[in-house]
Amino acid sequence: MNLSRQSLRFWIVTLAAVLTTAVTASLGVWQLNRAAQKLALKAEMDARALQAPWGQSDLLAATNPGDGVYRGVTLRGRWVQGHDVYLDNRQMDGRVGFFVVTPLRLSGSERAVLVQRGWVPRDFNDRQRVPPIESLPGEVEIDGRLAPPPARLYEFAESPPGPIRQNIDLAAYARETGLNLLPVSVQQTGPDSDGLMRRWPAPAVDVSKHHGYAFQWFALCALVASLYLWFQIFLPRRKRNSHGPDAR
Repeated sequence: MNLSRQSLRFWIVTLAAVLTTAVTASLGVWQLNRAAQKLALKAEMDARALQAPWGQSDLLAATNPGDGVYRGVTLRGRWVQGHDVYLDNRQMDGRVGFFVVTPLRLSGSERAVLVQRGWVPRDFNDRQRVPPIESLPGEVEIDGRLAPPPARLYEFAESPPGPIRQNIDLAAYARETGLNLLPVSVQQTGPDSDGLMRRWPAPAVDVSKHHGYAFQWFALCALVASLYLWFQIFLPRRKRNSHGPDAR
């Protein structure tokens, strides 16, 4: 009976150890794969940035404008007056302020694109005050790079319509303004002007955290395997050898 219980215990522990090492090893491999995917994405982003900029016709003709994200672009159009949005709690050069976004109606088209025009500091004495941004009424030409819609920050409730918002949803904003917006945005580049800073940070591709998580999972896998081998294989064998063949 005692031998049967020992055998049952041995196989239960063995099964648990095998399952644990398999799961932790799989999670480690998954983290390495995620890191590899992000590195591939970074390589693709860098390659697009080196390609010749799109003109307006290229952007409008694209079946999926998102395929050109991170590529340079030159556009002509008119700022849609009265629809500037100040995205709150955005940083540039370590300072907190607003990203100013304005829709640009593209020349010769009914389409419009949301332009991230730059960053301005906020007035901490009057948090509802926004600096005036000049939007010339005539046709303008801007250089920039295609980008995903502005990144969303956590908010407890959806931002109400108004110039200051935490986030902007392209579909909802299109309904609000009646504009036929493209499903991408443009980060305007070039020298700072009109009080707007345009030192956009490079898109972050953080693979170090995936490597760190992978190390943790592989370390846990190795620990479980080591403990199993010691307590289930080596230690019982040493005890049997030290007490002779009748130790059991």
